[in-house]
Amino acid sequence: MLVSLLLSIFSLLLSPSAAVSSRYITKETITKINREPDFCRIYGSVFLTSDPKYKRMARYVVYLETEEAFANLMVFKEENKLFADKPGLWYPAPAHDFADYVLFVTTNRAFADFSVYYTKSRSFAGCRQ
Repeated sequence: MLVSLLLSIFSLLLSPSAAVSSRYITKETITKINREPDFCRIYGSVFLTSDPKYKRMARYVVYLETEEAFANLMVFKEENKLFADKPGLWYPAPAHDFADYVLFVTTNRAFADFSVYYTKSRSFAGCRQ
């Protein structure tokens, strides 16, 4: 009985699922983390609100930029929800229930997670790095 217990413990130690490689940070995980911020992947229907009662539902706090040069994300406003299929292409949702993303708009740039500028050209939409 002791021999079978030792054999089972030994087989568990040698199994590939017991490898400890997930503990260490590799170069691949660092490049995945540093690739792009999470807000660069926002597309689809977006509900923008400045009402404080929706602030806890919002995923990000956004500042609407007046100058293109200072914005983190260039956004093109789509007229049809089906065409808002790439990052930076947003369809304005009529309510927070119908939106893929709820964003809270602030008037103070220091409180914002990122800034947005609405562009008139669809080809300029996307994240600026």
